[in-house]
Order: sequence, then C-alpha cells, then structure tokens
Amino acid sequence: MTSKALIHSTESFGSVDGPGIRFLIFLQGCHMRCRYCHNPDTWRTGLSGNSRDSGNSGLSGETATVKELLDKAERYRSYWGPEGGITVSGGEALLQIDFLIELFEEAHRRGINTCLDTAAQPFTCEEPFFSKFERLMKSTDIILLDIKHIDPERHRWLTGHDNANILDCARYLSDINKPVWIRHVLVPGITDDEQQLTQLRKFLDSLHNINKVEVLPYHTLGTFKWKQLNIPYSLENVPVPTAEQVENAKKILIG
Repeated sequence: MTSKALIHSTESFGSVDGPGIRFLIFLQGCHMRCRYCHNPDTWRTGLSGNSRDSGNSGLSGETATVKELLDKAERYRSYWGPEGGITVSGGEALLQIDFLIELFEEAHRRGINTCLDTAAQPFTCEEPFFSKFERLMKSTDIILLDIKHIDPERHRWLTGHDNANILDCARYLSDINKPVWIRHVLVPGITDDEQQLTQLRKFLDSLHNINKVEVLPYHTLGTFKWKQLNIPYSLENVPVPTAEQVENAKKILIG
C-alpha cells in the first residue's frame, strides 16, 4: 500500500457522522459549489487544510497513506463501541476513489467498520468508474448520502451540477441493498418548499435500503471561510430555519 490521499483534516471523535463514535477523515477536493457549503476550503484539489484534531495528528503534510490514517484511527478504537469505526467525507471523497478502495479494504482486514459520506456527484455507470465503485461497495458498510435538492434545475442553481447521476446512485445503492442514511440540508426559501419535499419523500419511498433520514438545519458557521477565500457568499441574507420549519420538513420526509 503505497498510494497517498490529499487530506483536508481529521477528527478523532465524531458522534453524528454514522453509527457509534467514529474517526473522521476529510479528503480534499470537490467539484460541487454548494451555495451553503461550510467548508469551501475543501473545494480545491491539491490544497490541504490544517488538521482539526485536538491532539497531535502526525499528519502535518498534505498527504497521508492508508497505514498512517488507520494506525492513527486505531489509537481511538477503544472509544468506538460495537457500532463505531471510520467515516470518510470531504470535500467529495469519491474523487479519490482508488485511495478509498485501498483504505476501506484494509480497514475491513483490520475489522474496522467503514462509512462513506458523499454527495455522489462523480457517480456514473460508465467505466472505469463504475467497476471501481462496485469494488468499493464491497468494503463499505454504510453510506451517508446527501441529496441537496430533488428538482434538477434548482439543484443545478444550488450546486452547479445536475442531480440525475446522484439519483441514479441512490437507485443503484437500493438495488444492491446497501444501508444508506439520507441527509437533506434545510435552507429556508431554497430547500424547504413543501411540494419539493413531498417529491423527495416520494423518491425515497421508492428505495428499499434507507435506514435513516436526517434533516440538517442550514447554518452560517462557515461563512467566515468564504470571506477568507474571497468568494462571494450568495446566501448572505438567508436566515437559519426555525424549529417549526425543521419539524415540518421532518414530518414530510420522515413521517
């Protein structure tokens, strides 16, 4: 195992990114340009951020090997419990799919539960990606799938990309019965329309592998990064959702 990944950061104690307590690995690079993104510093490929781990990460450079990451993760294994493990996020982790395959296969050899947090933007049924994705799924225990918007045009406005391949990915994961948690960021006036939420619920009901649906309230905690990077933030005047708006979305999407 000699390949390396571009790493944005790691966190040793994640409690909301998959089941149990998890070691989080954030890979660098993303092609989507979500207007509410709280980590725009993960967009650029080849650019590493500082480790957000409170301890000494041992990963002071921009890259890390599978062994370096898993050896570091296993320092915290005693905290994981029966359900915990590692979660790989981004950016968009699938942009480094070759490394992901190597990482997850070695994790399984070590008996470590694997979780992939993705928006599935690179997904395609074309080769060579699809065969790699099939292989990756064999060593992936659970997926956190972020569906930004069900409407293709609104999705393109929100992220810069269409959502057809993302929905195709969701259908494929249902076909192979891969456990999935759906995540939907609730942005007032943008992703909280009841008609669109109902359409999203109808799509989710057509799938057979959804273990959980999470409504994530939009927040502005990462807007300072946009300013630091001199990127205009187009949602400057958008408020965070009220408790009532969040509850209404949950009733529609979860029931």
